[in-house]
Amino acid sequence: MRDYPQFYLFGLFVGLMASVESRDGVRGISPNQEPFYRQAKDFRCLDGSQIIPYDRVNDDYCDCGDSSDEPGTSACPNGSFHCTNAGYKSYVIPSSRVNDGICDCCDGADEYSHRVTCGNLCVELGQQMREEAVKQHQLLLEGHKVYGEYCVRGQQAITEKQARLVDLEKERDGIEAKRAALEAVKNEAEKSEKEAKDVHRQQWEAQKAKLMEEKKKVTALEAFKELDTDQNDLVSIQEIQSHAEFDIDSNGEVSLDEAKEYLEEHDEIDFDDFLAKVWDNINQIYRKPGSERVEPPEAKEELTTPTPEGSDGGGDDDDDEGEGSDEGEGNEDEEDDDKEDGQIPRHDDNKKEVKPEDHDLPMPDYDEPTKRLIEVADAARSEFNSADSKYRSVENEISEIKKLFEFDLGPNKEFFALKGQCFDFTDREYVYSLCPFERASQRSKHGGSETSLGTWGLWSGPSDSKYSAMKYERGQNCWNGPDRSANVVLQCGMSNELLSVSEPNRCEYRFVFNTPAVCSQQPEPPQPHFIHEDL
Repeated sequence: MRDYPQFYLFGLFVGLMASVESRDGVRGISPNQEPFYRQAKDFRCLDGSQIIPYDRVNDDYCDCGDSSDEPGTSACPNGSFHCTNAGYKSYVIPSSRVNDGICDCCDGADEYSHRVTCGNLCVELGQQMREEAVKQHQLLLEGHKVYGEYCVRGQQAITEKQARLVDLEKERDGIEAKRAALEAVKNEAEKSEKEAKDVHRQQWEAQKAKLMEEKKKVTALEAFKELDTDQNDLVSIQEIQSHAEFDIDSNGEVSLDEAKEYLEEHDEIDFDDFLAKVWDNINQIYRKPGSERVEPPEAKEELTTPTPEGSDGGGDDDDDEGEGSDEGEGNEDEEDDDKEDGQIPRHDDNKKEVKPEDHDLPMPDYDEPTKRLIEVADAARSEFNSADSKYRSVENEISEIKKLFEFDLGPNKEFFALKGQCFDFTDREYVYSLCPFERASQRSKHGGSETSLGTWGLWSGPSDSKYSAMKYERGQNCWNGPDRSANVVLQCGMSNELLSVSEPNRCEYRFVFNTPAVCSQQPEPPQPHFIHEDL
């Protein structure tokens, strides 16, 4: 055995202190176990399984099946050692940690074999804990104070809303009666306005039709005279043939059949019949002598027409070319047959695009009586719209107040302060948002759309603490899974803060939210000394 006098004396002192701290010399027991370890001739195992001599207690040999004879050694595999930790909180450690070379008790009582030197840190730790307890107590006091303010604020707001609702309903009734009266005036004014406008429009349409008919007659007479080259007051087939624009099939000449087609099968026609039967058909085709002629499309341009959908688009195969040639010849033959039968394409097909002309003349201003009726109707509409806008505004405010009353804002309306606010929490990947009584959501930190984690459902705390948790339901559906939902755990704090978000189960989120709204209990002052209990 090595001789270390100073170490031995120090160890003896620590052992003595540990012995003094242990009750009646029994190391490792808690205060509530002391009656079972009083000095006596024999010791009964705490489970009553056997009785052993008292000197076998803490003899480093496990006699009792429940390990109760070795509270201060590591002899029993299932034993436990009680750290008294005077000045700090007591706790229990497994007996296997006794004399293992690691200081587990802050007073070092678990290392009495002197393998290591353990300082007594209990006073220092106790001081730190007391300071933290005082600090936490102060925070809880502040939270409770804010809770009281929330209660006053919520109750006052609800009272004001109730009074406001009464006033709004009275105001709405008054506006509704006025609005109904103004609507009747508006409807009557608009009826007179419409009648006057309709009369004006009908008169204008008749006048415009007359003007257009007169213009049409003038234009037709001018064309008739230009076509009537022999000035016999008749337009003949030969005179039509002299105008190349009537060449329907674009073969370079106006045939007899083509000319007769334009003259409605007459050989010649006077102005009255020309105006009634011919002019409407040729006014978009006819060109004054000397005007520029628009050439009809060449045959080769027709060949460039896209192949109809579903036909064979190939052009390299000789057989295809042959078939195409045959078809072309067949079509020409059919056209010749048509000509022989006296049937030619209708001249309507050769018309140029109709362009807007003077028939889109602007309608003249209304007469003075109609203008006055319009002014009266405008004024009636303006007054009605003003009353209607006011009515809708009042209705919306009434609806919002009634909707607010549907929410359970706590027994003292303390949760009113959270209504209309949103709080965020950001982790490595997402930004989570909680808007109390509305919704919970998440979005990527890198952008993109917001994902709903649920909308306000109900208070979900236990029966004795209903307002300690919120449930948000029916969020965006998870792929091949349930709808997302969020459980919000509320805990007392001096400010509103979303502390953490987790996903303990797939598509089920857990929010932890600090708020003074749950600081309803007056916090107990911290104890000057910690009560030692078994853990």
